[in-house]
Amino acid sequence: MTDHVSAETRSKIMRAVKSKKTGLEEKIAANLRKRGIHMRRNVNSLFGKPDFALKGKKVVVFIDSCFWHGCESHSHLPKSNIEFWSRKIKRNRQRDSAVNEYYKSVGWKILRFWQHDIKANIDEVINTICRAVNDE
Repeated sequence: MTDHVSAETRSKIMRAVKSKKTGLEEKIAANLRKRGIHMRRNVNSLFGKPDFALKGKKVVVFIDSCFWHGCESHSHLPKSNIEFWSRKIKRNRQRDSAVNEYYKSVGWKILRFWQHDIKANIDEVINTICRAVNDE
């Protein structure tokens, strides 16, 4: 099946997809600030470019979108270019696993949250981050 928009339009749409300062990141940052926790955001100097990090406490947080990270419950491949998207999502998942292993191997706490979990219960996500930061 072919795409319902032109290649140029599809390219424009995909370029507009944000990888930093997404709505979910903004909500998490605001909720953490309310609790007095200030984590660095989109930390390029750390492996895997965590969405949030607190180096002093050795805590990194990743927010995984259901589409880009292949959520088993919510992800679905586009109807066109299926082979490309299958490979892309598979590589993303492999990279996520490598990032997880890296942080475990160097003694950091790594937290990953699915987009749908944040939307369903942001308070629990914030509580989990706070417990990790406060060594609970």
